[in-house]
Amino acid sequence: MEEEELECPNSASEKRYFPESLDSSDGDEEGILACEDLELNPFDGLPYSSRYYKLLKEREDLPIWKEKYSFMENLLQNQIVIVSGDAKCGKSSQVPQWCAEYCLSIHYQHGGVVCTQVHKPTAVQLALRVADEMDVNIGHEVGYVIPFENCCTSETILRYCTDDVLQREMMSSPFLGSYGVIVLDDVHERSMATDVLLGLLKDVLVARPELKLIINSSPHLISKLSSYYGNVPLIEVKKQHPVEVVHLSGAQMEPLESVLRLIFEIHQSGEKGDIVVFLACEQDIEKAYEIICQEGSNLNPDLGELVVVPLYPEEKCALFKPNDETEKRCQVYQRRVVLTASSGESLIWSNSVKFVIDVGVERRKVYNPRIRANSLVTQPISQSQADTRKQILGSSSSGKLFCLYSEEFARKDMRPLKPAEMQEANLTSMVLFLKRIDIAGLGHCDFMNRPAPESLMQALEDLDYLAALDNDGNLSEFGIIMSEFPLDPQLSKSILASCEFDCVEEMLTIAAMVTAPNCFSNLPHGAEEAALTCWKTFLHPEGDHFTLINIYKAYQDVALNSTSEHCVEKWCHDYFLNCCALRMADVIRAELLEIVKRIELPCAEPAFGSKENALNIKKALLSGHFMQIARDVDGSGNYLMLTHKQVAQLHPLSGYSITKKMPEWVLFHKFSISENNYVRITSEISPELFMQLAPPYYFSNLPPSESKDILHQVMDHLSPLSTTKKEQKMCEKCPETTEQRCTIQ
Repeated sequence: MEEEELECPNSASEKRYFPESLDSSDGDEEGILACEDLELNPFDGLPYSSRYYKLLKEREDLPIWKEKYSFMENLLQNQIVIVSGDAKCGKSSQVPQWCAEYCLSIHYQHGGVVCTQVHKPTAVQLALRVADEMDVNIGHEVGYVIPFENCCTSETILRYCTDDVLQREMMSSPFLGSYGVIVLDDVHERSMATDVLLGLLKDVLVARPELKLIINSSPHLISKLSSYYGNVPLIEVKKQHPVEVVHLSGAQMEPLESVLRLIFEIHQSGEKGDIVVFLACEQDIEKAYEIICQEGSNLNPDLGELVVVPLYPEEKCALFKPNDETEKRCQVYQRRVVLTASSGESLIWSNSVKFVIDVGVERRKVYNPRIRANSLVTQPISQSQADTRKQILGSSSSGKLFCLYSEEFARKDMRPLKPAEMQEANLTSMVLFLKRIDIAGLGHCDFMNRPAPESLMQALEDLDYLAALDNDGNLSEFGIIMSEFPLDPQLSKSILASCEFDCVEEMLTIAAMVTAPNCFSNLPHGAEEAALTCWKTFLHPEGDHFTLINIYKAYQDVALNSTSEHCVEKWCHDYFLNCCALRMADVIRAELLEIVKRIELPCAEPAFGSKENALNIKKALLSGHFMQIARDVDGSGNYLMLTHKQVAQLHPLSGYSITKKMPEWVLFHKFSISENNYVRITSEISPELFMQLAPPYYFSNLPPSESKDILHQVMDHLSPLSTTKKEQKMCEKCPETTEQRCTIQ
C-alpha cells in the first residue's frame, strides 16, 4: 500500500452526524431550517459533518485528485483500468472511493467494491481512513476483512481485504458475484495471491462482462501489465518533486557501522525530522537498536534523546499506532529513528520523515523444492524498491535519501523489478487452491510469470503424499476438506488426523500457536537470563509443540480470571511473552474450531496431560509433518534432515536446548538454510512411530542414508501383518503412477 500519512481517527467509529455549528442549536427553528439546506451523504443519507469538508480539502491536494475525471470516464467506458502512480500519491485511498461512487450511481446492481492489500495492517488502516473521509461508520458502509478478522456486514459498500482473503473467497464464490468493482492494489509487490488473482480474474471478466477491474501499481510494472492484459486504459499520476539523493560508496566500514554513524551525525546536526533506516535483516535491527539505545544516553541532552522504533514484519504499522509510552516520549523528545528490514513498498509513512538511510540489500527467503526448505539469501534490492524508498520523502522538499551504495551498483547489480513471490516460494498451498477452484471450472490460470516446473512438481508430489489427490490427480475428499482451512496443507492434514486420534482440541491449539506470530517477546539487552527462567515454567518434556500448548493454556487461565485486559498484558510482560501474538492465537483457534464444527468433524474432549494423549498428538503431527524429520547423527546435537543432506541444530529457545537433553529423532516445524541452520519448534518422535504413519511410497522415495537404513531395520522388526499392508499400499501408489499424475489442470 502506498499512501499518505494515515491516522486512526476517532470519528471513524464515532461519527459526528452534524457540523459543529449546529451542535448547540438545541432544536430551535433556525437550526432546523439550516439542517434542511445541508448536503446529505449519499452513502447513508445523513448530513455531512464538518470533518468531512476538512478532509475533502486534504484529499484535493493529493496528486491523484487531478486524475479523477479521467479515471471516472475510463471506468464508465472500459472493463479494465490500470492506475500508475508513485508512493503517497493517494491511489490506495481515493480510487476505491471513486469506484464506490460509480457503484452508487448504478444502484449497486452488480455489487459493491473490494480493494485488496498485500499486508494486513495496511488494509485495516486504509479502511479506517477511508471511512473517515467518506464520513461513514467503519464496519458498516466501509469495512475490512483480514485473516481471522472480519469488520464488515452484508450491507458494506466498500471493503478492504488482504489479497489472500479475496483468493479464498473464490472457493465459495468463484465468480465473485458480490462485487461490481475489484481493485487490486500494490500489484508491483508481486505477492503470490495477487498474481493468482490477476490470472484467474481474466476468466472471471469474460464470464461477467459487467465486472470492472482496477489495477493499481507503481510505474515500474506498467509495461509488463499492459502486455499481460492487452491494450487497456492507463491513468498516470504525475511524479512529485525530486528528492535529494546522496550516494555514500567506497566506505571501508561495515554497512551497519555506516548506518549508525549517519544516524548520530544527522541527530547532532540539529536538523529536524524523523529517520527511517532500511536494514538487511531482523538481526541488524536488533544490533542497531541495542547500540543506539546505549550510545543515545551519551549524546548532547539539548538535542533531545533519540526514540528508537524497531519495526519487525508483524509490527509494520507500529510507527503509526505507537503504544502509550512511545507516544508520550515522542511528545517530549525530538526525533524518532525507525529501523525496519521490510521492503518499504507498502508501509504508510508519516510526513514527519525527513531522512531515509538505505543499505541497498535485503535478506530474502528463497524456497528450494529439491530439499523442501527456505534459504535465507542476502542480495541487492531491486531498482523499483530503491525508487519506492525514495518516494517516502515525496512530500518533503527538504528530505534526504542516503544510499550506502554507488550509482554504478544500482545500475549493474540491482534487478529492474522485484522478483515475483511465486518464483521463490513453496507452491503447495497455491496448487491446493487451484485444484479446489478447478472444481468450479476455473482451474486454468494464466500467470504473469510462470512458476518453475520443478516447484510445481514438488507441490503436487507433496499433496499426493498428504493424500490430498486421487488417482486422477484431482482433489480427494481429504484434499477438499484440507482446503477449507486457511493453513499450510501439512497443518490441515494434522488437524484431520487429530480427529482419528482424539486430540482435536490440542491440535487446534498447536496450529493456532505456530500460525500466529512468535509468542516469545524480543528481549531487551540483559534480560535473557530472567526470560529463560520464566519460560522454563512452561517447558514440557515431550517437546516444543507441547510447550506451546502449556503457554496457551496459561494465557487462557489468566485471561479468564483477570478483571481487566491490563492484568493480562502485565502477566505477559512479566513472563516475557508477546501479548498481541497470544491474542492472535486465540482468534485463530476460535476460527479453526468454527470450521471444524461447520464441516462436522468429530471432536473429542481434551485430555492433555496423559501419556496416551501425548502419543496421539505426536501421531497427528506426524500424519501431516512426516516430511520434516531429522536425526541427531553424532549425539552432539547435529541433526541431519531425512530428505536431504543439510545439517542443523536445535534453536537455542527450544526446550531441548534449554534442558540440554537432545533426542535422537525430532519432528520440526520450521527450517531455513542460513548462517545458523536452526530447526524450530521440535518434538521428539520414535522411528517406529514414523514408520507406522509415513506413507510407504514417500519412504521408498527417500535418498539413501544411514537414517534410512535404520528405518529399514525398524520396518523389518515390525509385525509381518503391518509390513504386508505397507507393501500393498506401495503397489497401489507406486512412484511411477505418482509421477504420471503430477500434472496441474
